[in-house]
Amino acid sequence: MKTPVMISAAIAAAMIAAAPARGHEQHGAQGYSAGEPGDPKLPSRTVEVLLTEMEFTPARIDVKRGEQIRFMLRNNGKEDHEFLLATKTENLKHAAVMKKHPHMEHAEPNGARLAPGKTTELLWRFTKTGTFEYSCLIPDHRDYGMTGHVSVK
Repeated sequence: MKTPVMISAAIAAAMIAAAPARGHEQHGAQGYSAGEPGDPKLPSRTVEVLLTEMEFTPARIDVKRGEQIRFMLRNNGKEDHEFLLATKTENLKHAAVMKKHPHMEHAEPNGARLAPGKTTELLWRFTKTGTFEYSCLIPDHRDYGMTGHVSVK
């Protein structure tokens, strides 16, 4: 016979196990480390980023603070790849979660997962200075060097 404590523990465990599979951490009021989602009504510079096996081309992008970039992402590889724009620390933390949940869905405006041959765009406004990272967090891809950097001045 299950006691109320056992039932409560089972429900709590199920909620904790399901939480990471929802997607990225919710950013809410604190915002994003690398800026904010772009506004399609404002001008932007287009930067095409090719995703292939274990590399991004280009691997470095220079941006001015306040500039809006329309990333045209193309997966020219033979595997799924993703592009997640954040700080290196945030990407490392999220990569650890991805190792436990490799099929995690991403519903944040600073990232996208693409199947081979697919394209998408991501519109981003860089409101903060610094060096930010875009990374493929599919297990082992980042470890094999699939990272790039955005320098915002």
